[in-house]
Amino acid sequence: LVRNGVICTWQEIVVPLLVRIGNEWERTEQGVEVEHMVSEVVKKVLLAIEVHEARNPRPILLAAPSEEQHSLALYAVKAALAERSISSYFLGARTPHEAVARMVSRIAPPVIFLWALLPENGDPAFFRGLPKVRPAPRILIGGPGWNLDECKDALFSSDLKSACEEISRIIGD
Repeated sequence: LVRNGVICTWQEIVVPLLVRIGNEWERTEQGVEVEHMVSEVVKKVLLAIEVHEARNPRPILLAAPSEEQHSLALYAVKAALAERSISSYFLGARTPHEAVARMVSRIAPPVIFLWALLPENGDPAFFRGLPKVRPAPRILIGGPGWNLDECKDALFSSDLKSACEEISRIIGD
């Protein structure tokens, strides 16, 4: 992680490891405790990466909408942004619409990144119903839970690297 950074570590080590653990569980229905333990260790390591001098005056907003419990990817986004000196507010898993709406009204973030792994949590009504603020935030979505045909009014990032590059571009890098 120190040598290669968050994006490389996430894409080349963490994601393949989680896929392997998931495949093993599907095959044997054993090992869910391994997935939970690995996820907790990864979270702890990613949370240790902090922004020291933010280059963005208004933090990015990160959330997993509705009942989305799978939020490890959000920790990776937060850490990768911190490596780029981009600050963020992290609302995490199972974030109700009202919580995101109140944060949007309070801070008018330049970008709202929403992660949905499961289709039942990737409802575009979630971001379309957010309050209108100025300057208007860009909506960036990630994860396989979004139906991209229904989300033409949001930007989609297919992976951690593209999410960070898009956020950097939006805030003026």
